[in-house]
Amino acid sequence: MEIIGEIDSNKPGQTRGIMERSADWMDQAEGDLQHSHSDLKEGFYEWACFSAQQATEKAVKALFQRLGAEAWGHSVADLLEELSKSQKVSQELKDIALELDKAYIPTRYPNAHPSGSPRRRYTRREAERMIGYAEKIIEFCKDLLPRL
Repeated sequence: MEIIGEIDSNKPGQTRGIMERSADWMDQAEGDLQHSHSDLKEGFYEWACFSAQQATEKAVKALFQRLGAEAWGHSVADLLEELSKSQKVSQELKDIALELDKAYIPTRYPNAHPSGSPRRRYTRREAERMIGYAEKIIEFCKDLLPRL
């Protein structure tokens, strides 16, 4: 994961060369979370898991935007680890982020599994768990965002 950007101390919330768009990132995170609920309802459990991972990734990236940095990479665990250098992040959130990260590639590609397609390898229970994890991380981000 790479963090780019330099905070401009003369303009709080601004970086040199990076427009602050944390509200846009959080809005998309919430949309992805809604998408995960829709996928769950329709039985697309692999997509519900992936959408939950995407929602958390975007919510955490909203925090980096507010801090004046742009975060690259898709690992929620890595993003939270980097964030923990300046903000308190619980071990519980770091642990559930590790599980969410496991939904990034295998939920979409058959060759990530020894046999079968992803749509046959994810369960409702798994999707519900991932959505619950996403909700916890997004709530953390929404609570922290106004204080940054």
